[in-house]
Amino acid sequence: MNEVSRPEIKAAEVPHDTEVFRAIDRMREALSARMTGGLSPAALALALFDWSIHLASAPGKRLELIDKALRKSTRLSGYLCAAGVHDNTPSCIEPLPGDYRFTGEAWKEQPYAVYAQAFLLTQQWWHNATREVPGVTPHHEDVVSFAARQMLDMFSPSNNPFTNPEVVNKALATGGANFLAGFQNWLEDMNRLAGGHPPVGAEEFVPGRDVAVTPGKVVFRNHLIELIQYSPTTDTVMAEPVLIVPAWIMKYYILDLSPENSLVRYLVGQGHTVFAVSWRNPGADDRNLMLDDYRHMGIMAALDAIATIVPDSKIHATGYCLGGTLLAIAAAAMARAGDDRLSTLTLFAAQTDFSEPGELALFIDSSQMHFLESMMWYRGYLSADQMAGAFQILKSNDLVWSRLVHDYLMGERTPMNDLMAWNADSTRMPYRMHAEYLQRLYLDNELAAGRFMVDGRPAALQNIRVPMFVVGTERDHVAPWRSVYKIHQLADTDVTFVLTSGGHNAGIVSEPGHRGRHYHIATRLAADICLGPDEWAAGAEAKDGSWWEAWLPWLAAHSGKDRVAPPQLGAADKGFPAIAEAPGTYVFQK
Repeated sequence: MNEVSRPEIKAAEVPHDTEVFRAIDRMREALSARMTGGLSPAALALALFDWSIHLASAPGKRLELIDKALRKSTRLSGYLCAAGVHDNTPSCIEPLPGDYRFTGEAWKEQPYAVYAQAFLLTQQWWHNATREVPGVTPHHEDVVSFAARQMLDMFSPSNNPFTNPEVVNKALATGGANFLAGFQNWLEDMNRLAGGHPPVGAEEFVPGRDVAVTPGKVVFRNHLIELIQYSPTTDTVMAEPVLIVPAWIMKYYILDLSPENSLVRYLVGQGHTVFAVSWRNPGADDRNLMLDDYRHMGIMAALDAIATIVPDSKIHATGYCLGGTLLAIAAAAMARAGDDRLSTLTLFAAQTDFSEPGELALFIDSSQMHFLESMMWYRGYLSADQMAGAFQILKSNDLVWSRLVHDYLMGERTPMNDLMAWNADSTRMPYRMHAEYLQRLYLDNELAAGRFMVDGRPAALQNIRVPMFVVGTERDHVAPWRSVYKIHQLADTDVTFVLTSGGHNAGIVSEPGHRGRHYHIATRLAADICLGPDEWAAGAEAKDGSWWEAWLPWLAAHSGKDRVAPPQLGAADKGFPAIAEAPGTYVFQK
């Protein structure tokens, strides 16, 4: 009887194809993403449930919040009484660093000063309410605190035309014409958004005409990149060329903006042979491109081309943001394979340890990853507007609400500049590559843990032996400088670290002569002890001006002493002809 029933049991155990059922789930989540802006409702619900149930189970925390509410009410009442008697009554609470909403002189007048003080006290109370609740998962605590801050910002008195004194004064001065102008600005922006057109003023910064104008040739092209070699402007050049690998999330010309703030032009003018990678803007057909494809078809293909065009010379490899992370992976794999073509490695605002990635981690957990994968699975890529929206939310005061007030309530237009125009010229990211990047680096932190595999072998950063020049920026919300600094703990080589003023983009685009710029710099030799980031900052040399002026001597110190005649643009006889004028064709893909 057992023998007879065995085939039936085996047949029953054959699994059904579940892909159809998973596809139903993905379709539902992809459609939901259109209404939520790509944010997982389940992730937010889990965070809110975690916070609320632990708060409900913490009578001590609730009593503390009641006590704080009473204290803040007393402070506000005291301020109201004093302000009724004295015009110059000191504030009972100051805004957080970086919050400039209430710094204008008009906010010192009553009743607007009271509105600002009440809002700031409320903001502080909600910060206390969402932090240090016993038992809440740290990630959920961050999400709830962030969500509370976003909700409060919506009701900030600075965003209300009746409680913002600057808007009120503008309306009185113009007879309300500012609201008409603001409505016209809003209509124009909505029409441009609906039509898929760039923001107002971006048309004044066209690649090849206004930006990305440094002369050069495209000397190599494959499905993923165009490699640009820039024309020399000096009689002799350094023997070692410079390769720039930008992030593929945006167009490459962040480092070749207007002539006066172009890092590429600056390097060429100082006698460097410069190559830059211009990434393809992928579409739905590129959904299965992998992270390793970006390494192999991007960085390694560029290195192969440069080694042919400029033979017998090592290369100064430079990576920016995600491009820097991928370059670090490629350099580690090259070190493991005995490939010694690199002379130095430079990383601009690039993380290699993702254990503390900053506020971007708010959008990265298992629930959000599943939701994001479904959204990308449906379309084949992550659209540019979805990624841009996430970054805008992280700095909503600067990028969302301040614009609402200035453009729509004040009725004025924020002047467009080259950096803002570049920021609007974003790209898509393939489904498989982006999912892999978020999972392996952000969630699993494989690179820092030494588990990131390339060609079946670990790409260990400890194997890199070439000197490194690493730049972090003080106000970086994408790659916080303390996270970037962790390269000291991962690399067994000489590391020169620079901490510069500015944010993720403006801190890197810091040309000589730019007012108000400063930086800290220090070198840790491979044999030196590793300091913590704050300890390093306290002891590092402080300098005024552009960090570009510190990078050039560093490159020179790690280059040959003899200068050589500039190489030809491309090498037609070796299969690398000059096939197009810079900035190429990929930069124009929409």
